[in-house]
Amino acid sequence: MYERLQVATISERMAERDNPLLQVVVGPRQTGKSTMIAQALSHQKVEYSYVSADDPLVPSVDWLRTEWQQARNLTRGNARPAILVVDEIQKVGGWPNAVKSLWDADRRMGSTLKVVLSGSSSLLLHRGLEDSLMGRFELIRSPHWSLSECRDAFDYSLEDFLYYGGYPGAARFARDELRWSAYLRDAIIEPTISQDVLALEDVRKPALMRALFRLGAAYSAQELSYNKMLGQLQDAGNTTTLAHYLELLEKAGMLAALEKYDEKELVRRKSSPRLMVFDTSLMTATLGKGRERVLGEPDPRGHVVESAVGAYLLGRAPSEGFEVHWWRENNDEVDFVVRKGAALCAIEVKGGHETRQSGMAKFLQRHPEARRVIVGGSSVGACGLEEFLLGEVPLFY
Repeated sequence: MYERLQVATISERMAERDNPLLQVVVGPRQTGKSTMIAQALSHQKVEYSYVSADDPLVPSVDWLRTEWQQARNLTRGNARPAILVVDEIQKVGGWPNAVKSLWDADRRMGSTLKVVLSGSSSLLLHRGLEDSLMGRFELIRSPHWSLSECRDAFDYSLEDFLYYGGYPGAARFARDELRWSAYLRDAIIEPTISQDVLALEDVRKPALMRALFRLGAAYSAQELSYNKMLGQLQDAGNTTTLAHYLELLEKAGMLAALEKYDEKELVRRKSSPRLMVFDTSLMTATLGKGRERVLGEPDPRGHVVESAVGAYLLGRAPSEGFEVHWWRENNDEVDFVVRKGAALCAIEVKGGHETRQSGMAKFLQRHPEARRVIVGGSSVGACGLEEFLLGEVPLFY
């Protein structure tokens, strides 16, 4: 079975004896978190306990405490190491405070128990960590699968990857578009929205949330002002509501609203967003036009190619510590501006019928320190799309 690079990281963290921090595997639904943990456990030489909050009818704090104590028993009074994995932890009501209490008690008695947490709801998991467990955990991120992973595991071509994206569970249906799109809709998109995003108390308009995702996915790689969104969505309320819902969709690994690059943070926050799916399949499945039309016609193909580049950057950003923006001034535009500290990279994507004016020259006049990257096209110095998506093009000097 194919192993992602994160499996080695999880395995190494499980084997550490001088690191008491909780290990938390996070990422969007259906990216293979549970599989990676199982693979990492197979490499361990110590006893472990793997439990899932999906197993009990009503997972409770008492259930969690019992399972935690059973795992402690494996250490024989802290005489040897052991591992506890709790999957779907977000389904345990009140889990953040319970984990905090159990973890703190382990630290006081010098426990040799290593604890790994995971869950399908990235949004709820993040909220619990931020509320109660700050300073007590490390994140191991499970992003959508990359082109290189899909090529090695599923024999995807570049065209396959552009259309079918990076959800491993959907790969088995890649030759049956109807089944593939149904799987995306029923097993990924709807559960993420209904069980993750809408589970939060501050989502008052479920229909608006779903409509906003569909609109954003269809307009991926395009600028869409909040006022234009208001005009296309029924019962949209105000721009503050839309901005908040987009933030929730971003935390769930569905749809990002990229801010326009500017040195002033206030200007960035007031700008119209450039919408970007985290995986091209979220766009292509939502469009519902079929592979031949989406990839065969210049305009939709161009948006898919730009979305593939944007999704690739969004997948790398958290672990590598950079921000993803875009830039426009009047008619001059740069598709992506990536910032890491003082380092900048300006990226222009040539993926379809180009109708807008490139702003690369003007941007580099203002930011001569930026690295220029041209993806696609025939201009001198341009790199290929496949080369870029395989990670063979450096972003910074």
